[in-house]
Amino acid sequence: MNKTKIAVFVSGGGTNLQALIDASKRGEIPSGEIALVLASNDKAYALTRAAENNIPSAVVKRKDYESQIAYEEAVKGVLAEKGIEMIVLAGFMTILSENFTSAYPKRIVNVHPSLIPSFCGAGFYGLRVHEAALEYGVKVTGATVHYVNEIPDGGEIILQKAVEIQEGDTAEVLQKRVMEQAEWILLPKAVELVANRLQKERG
Repeated sequence: MNKTKIAVFVSGGGTNLQALIDASKRGEIPSGEIALVLASNDKAYALTRAAENNIPSAVVKRKDYESQIAYEEAVKGVLAEKGIEMIVLAGFMTILSENFTSAYPKRIVNVHPSLIPSFCGAGFYGLRVHEAALEYGVKVTGATVHYVNEIPDGGEIILQKAVEIQEGDTAEVLQKRVMEQAEWILLPKAVELVANRLQKERG
């Protein structure tokens, strides 16, 4: 049975992309293959990771297009060309509108570094999420993989994993622990679940 073709959308270092590549090499994503890495900027280190692993890549920058719709149509064109069936947002910093998300219902997944519905939504990304958790004084945080719709962090939850906050944690220390103990474990599992469902639906 043909594997589900996956595009990973990136903007920076691509640590979650690397986690997916490693999981794939270990045979943990048998139903899917990373067929494309799409970056929002040409300096993203994630593009180097793609090249080192012989994964095709493309760069589509929002500022190169007059409107959000024009940008999204360009992205859709790249995906169609590669036969992409599923999208993983891995530290992708460009917002996607309903015009885009509705074209891929239950086919776009994102990993968010908190236990949704805590510390999520517009403005909550990167270190800000961990700073907020520490400011609030919660004892447990974690990561959530969810489907993407038009509401930031608003789609249906696929998997969650809790991570304990320790005395003296800084946002940077907590970010690393959440990545290692939750994000990098959950993301490949969730990707396999969705890729497997799409593979079965395709027949």
